[in-house]
Amino acid sequence: MHRPIEDYALIGDHQTAALVGRDGSIDWLCLPRFDSPACFAALLGNKENGHWQIAPKGEGPCTRRAYRPDSLVLDTEWDTAEGSVRVTDLMPQRDRAPDIVRVVEGLSGRVTLRSTLRLRFDYGWVVPWMRRTDGHRVAVAGPDSVWLRSHPEVRTWGRDNATLSEFTVEAGESVAFVLTWHPSHEPRPGLIDPYEALASSVADWQAWAARCRYDGPHRDMVVRSLITLKALTYIPTGGIVAAPTTSLPEEIGGVRNWDYRYCWLRDSTLTLNALLSAGYLEEAEAWRDWLLRAVAGDPADLQIMYGLAGERRIPEYELAWLPGYQGSSPVRIGNDAVRQLQLDVYGEVVDSLALGRRSGLAAKPHAWRMQQALMDFLHEAWRNPDAGLWEVRGPRRHFVHSKVMAWVAADRTVRTLEEYPELPGDVERWRAMRDEVHREVCAKGYDAQRNTFTQFYGSQELDASLLLIPRVGFLPADDPRVIGTVDAISAELGHGGLLRRYTTDARDIAVIDGLPGGEGTFLVCTFWLADALHMIGRTKEARELFERLVGLANDVGLLAEEYDPTAGRQLGNFPQAFSHIGLVGTALALFGEERAG
Repeated sequence: MHRPIEDYALIGDHQTAALVGRDGSIDWLCLPRFDSPACFAALLGNKENGHWQIAPKGEGPCTRRAYRPDSLVLDTEWDTAEGSVRVTDLMPQRDRAPDIVRVVEGLSGRVTLRSTLRLRFDYGWVVPWMRRTDGHRVAVAGPDSVWLRSHPEVRTWGRDNATLSEFTVEAGESVAFVLTWHPSHEPRPGLIDPYEALASSVADWQAWAARCRYDGPHRDMVVRSLITLKALTYIPTGGIVAAPTTSLPEEIGGVRNWDYRYCWLRDSTLTLNALLSAGYLEEAEAWRDWLLRAVAGDPADLQIMYGLAGERRIPEYELAWLPGYQGSSPVRIGNDAVRQLQLDVYGEVVDSLALGRRSGLAAKPHAWRMQQALMDFLHEAWRNPDAGLWEVRGPRRHFVHSKVMAWVAADRTVRTLEEYPELPGDVERWRAMRDEVHREVCAKGYDAQRNTFTQFYGSQELDASLLLIPRVGFLPADDPRVIGTVDAISAELGHGGLLRRYTTDARDIAVIDGLPGGEGTFLVCTFWLADALHMIGRTKEARELFERLVGLANDVGLLAEEYDPTAGRQLGNFPQAFSHIGLVGTALALFGEERAG
């Protein structure tokens, strides 16, 4: 049986990440990058698809676990009849090769532990050839090579295509394991000292977390969310992946299983705002620079997502040999939504560039020319139907959120030209576009009888993205149409005190998004509801909702994409950047003015 999604914790080295279960098993790891094939894929199959467990012999889930304060170093502890033991997991920031360090410490008594390592390259498909050399166990298959060693050395043996170790630690004793990956055609990389790596990792993370300017309620959760965003950053380029996993289901047993190991433009403004507001200018600038590189080219070819370095080709295919998390198939690699037209991303990009200018990020000489090219394309393209924010696989429609974001693009361009009149550009042209989009949305995207904006022109459906209307400045928060929209969404999309993205009635959802089955409530949408409630003056409700959302995080402060209020469990890819961006943004909105430095 698969463990609940919330039973996992995250470790990473800013280029990839691993999920560690409460039973001491690493069940997901892609090497050497977030989007590389997994060498541990038990998360989407079973133990034979690859994992690495270190735990007391015969024991189950841990007694307790926690991150070292303000770090991504994980301590997992077991209390057994023989004594207590701790396993500390981390991935040091790499010099050249990625390492996993696992330090076992005896806390009391005398405890026997077992290490079970099953390496399976190419998403659990390839069983490597294992050999011994220079005190290491070495696994090789195709392009991949992995070296395992321990300090002090413990006896290992092979059985059933696994590498096993069994050893005993007493109070004060420790054993450290290091797993190192490198391309199989290259020499083995230099060895790291696991204890030095542990000390320096804790120190580095704590120094980074100390830069956070937020000092309001739930600061620990805000810092944990920022650490998670940092962990999901591919540091060579500054890109931030939506999640480190693929195909964790939005409905157990369903087909809504997507690969999120890429960088979405839809997250750009909210990510940038969260980093800037919390005091992380260097990370914000790296993300902005990734954005500029990724979107360079023909504006008509702007994609909704890109690879870690801005790669454009992300073909989608299925892995037939993996049954999926709790039987949720198919398991997908890549994402065909990359080919969709989503007009809102033009607004996200232009808004991000404007936010960067206002926040004092170092100017890029070509950024304005790029923005002009994007606007020239959008001037006509905004009239077209598109796939919308949620990447529906049904027919294209005139989604209201997409039109609102086209308005955002025109509005930010007008404001920039008004503030910097020396920049080239026809401000009257963009002002006329802004006014035209606004008139059309208010005429065609608003249901006067119900006093609410709708998901797309002529529909009766609602969409949580409409909660962003006051946030982006399309209408003031006290406009009756905004208040009506907030009330309607809260009433019609609410489920168990949280919020769905849009209607998930079995009769209607396939018509809207082209897919069977349902899904859970979307956490970021519920954060948007808290933001909207605060903006329309219902701050008490907003804070109560925020408290509920914070309470949904798992025991180490992590959030997936969705939550099932009926089953009381997290759903979707994990941990989800968008959910943690929402938490940071809502905390800053509710408490930042009172307590932020």
